[in-house]
Amino acid sequence: EFDARVAALARRLIASGVGPGIPVGIAMARSIPMLIGIHAVVHAGGAYVPLDIDAPADRVHYMIERSGVATVLVASRYPVPVITELGDLVEVVGVDIDGPVDRSIALFVDADRTSVLRPDDAAYILFTSGSTGKPKGVTVSHRAIVNRLRWMRDRYSISRGDTILQKTPITFDVSVWELFLPFMVGGAMVLAEPGRHGDPRYLAGLIARERVTVVHFVPSMLSAFVDVLGGQAIGELTSMRLLFASGEALGSAVAQAMLTALPTVAVHNLYGPTEAAVDVTAHQVRLGETSVPIGLPVPG
Repeated sequence: EFDARVAALARRLIASGVGPGIPVGIAMARSIPMLIGIHAVVHAGGAYVPLDIDAPADRVHYMIERSGVATVLVASRYPVPVITELGDLVEVVGVDIDGPVDRSIALFVDADRTSVLRPDDAAYILFTSGSTGKPKGVTVSHRAIVNRLRWMRDRYSISRGDTILQKTPITFDVSVWELFLPFMVGGAMVLAEPGRHGDPRYLAGLIARERVTVVHFVPSMLSAFVDVLGGQAIGELTSMRLLFASGEALGSAVAQAMLTALPTVAVHNLYGPTEAAVDVTAHQVRLGETSVPIGLPVPG
């Protein structure tokens, strides 16, 4: 059903002119429509551009102009004020999962696209804050992000037996591996409820209930997670085998607290700029380490 919905939306985008090199905005909260929208853009050959639906209209307008977005995907049942305020600047396409889906729809193939999709074509465009205060658009190629995904899959033996938690806002590049790696390996994905990725008790309950094995935390959120739950509650999250931290410096105290409370989890500190496809170095934290380095370069 997921594949049929993605294929149908991808063909609709292609009919409206989307193809390799064409950016398409994504203005949705974390949801199944968001996931379908992102995968449909990539299927069509376009580059998806996450737009912060809670950002001021002038910031979103600036991002749309700078990236050249002419089409924005929204969830049909949830209007987005910041997009409707843009008027005729963009074509707004609703992603609907309420209606029936034709599961006999042919699988999407390369020939469905307007032109050949190549490794150096853009996969996504993310806007960082920028040192000047103006958002700075960063374009990442398929070659770059596939290198990153393959490394993570192979280095950490992530496979169809894993369940990955998707909780990072799609405006941050850590979300990219959460969005694509489960499909790449045939594993499971669990979507955190929108707006609750910063709630430690909710996340702990979700990890326990869905038997999540792979999760990412920004170090400051990991610190809050440890402080709120405590060692005993963390020790009950026995499904977790891989915990990744990036986005900020990882302090040794919080890393050691996790390893002490949950000896079966492997804690990995990752580092990298958006421009280099999420991460460029990695280090596995060992019990007893008094400082956490950013580690050694990843392949490629």
